[in-house]
Amino acid sequence: MNSFNIHIAMKPTLFLLAAGMGSRYGGLKQLDGLGPNGETIMDYSIYDAIHAGFGKLVFVIRKDFEQDFREKVLSKYEGHIPCELVFQALDALPEGFTCPEGRTKPWGTNHAVMMGENVIHEPFAVINCDDFYDRDAFRVMGKFLSELPEGAKNTYAMVGFRVGNTLSESGTVSRGICEKNEKGYLTSVVERTKIQRFDGVVKYLDDNEEWVAIPDTTPVSMNFWGFTPDYFAYSKEFFKTFLSDPKNMTNLKSEFFIPLMVDKLITDGTATCEVLDTESKWFGVTYPEDRPAVVEKFKKLVEDGVYPNKLF
Repeated sequence: MNSFNIHIAMKPTLFLLAAGMGSRYGGLKQLDGLGPNGETIMDYSIYDAIHAGFGKLVFVIRKDFEQDFREKVLSKYEGHIPCELVFQALDALPEGFTCPEGRTKPWGTNHAVMMGENVIHEPFAVINCDDFYDRDAFRVMGKFLSELPEGAKNTYAMVGFRVGNTLSESGTVSRGICEKNEKGYLTSVVERTKIQRFDGVVKYLDDNEEWVAIPDTTPVSMNFWGFTPDYFAYSKEFFKTFLSDPKNMTNLKSEFFIPLMVDKLITDGTATCEVLDTESKWFGVTYPEDRPAVVEKFKKLVEDGVYPNKLF
């Protein structure tokens, strides 16, 4: 019996970023039923994660959303996988710091990740809950995290989607364009806020307002990260540095993003971040106009037998 328990303890955890509201797409995007029986994108991610060997789910949400979330979301997964909730709040700040007056925007994705510190003690992956990442992405990340030696530190990963597989038909998208070295480790992520396909060619708008062509296979970050638990302590320290910069306090929309933290750790040589290649095709509802196509894609995936008609 004991060996079984040890095995369960080593299964990676999936941390789902569910505290944000869709900024471009009205309503609680996370709860929008898109599958044949009203399944959400998150339901498909969780189904894929369970099949890729993840052993626990941790959701970060807003406290005022807890009751709704427990009733509408968590109840589905009971008996399938253990779940925990943690909360992102504006006043969850290190000692000596207070939230600037007038700030309503959450402190960003890496601040959300920090909320998991007390419930995550094993390697873990982080995803957005309103992006469809596709099964292979969970497979490559699950494999990476499961194969880490016990007590591994400073060994991170990111699923590198091919930019051509991550675009919206309805408009531009924002993506982190990645560069990696010959060993396949991430060297930089540059956020490009306008990427689109023109006449078959993928282009992004650069800082000089000029469109730059890039290959379809260019790796981009879709915020699917893998970390070891030491990441929490680094985040805590660097968040203090972030808050100590006056411009981050006066700008009420400043955010402590995951790539900011990862970039610091790989630049100063503290950690490595392997870019895991995947042929997975991302999709999501960036714009309301994307919704019908996403509904159609799920319908086809179920018809083709990729997913069962009823997930949970």
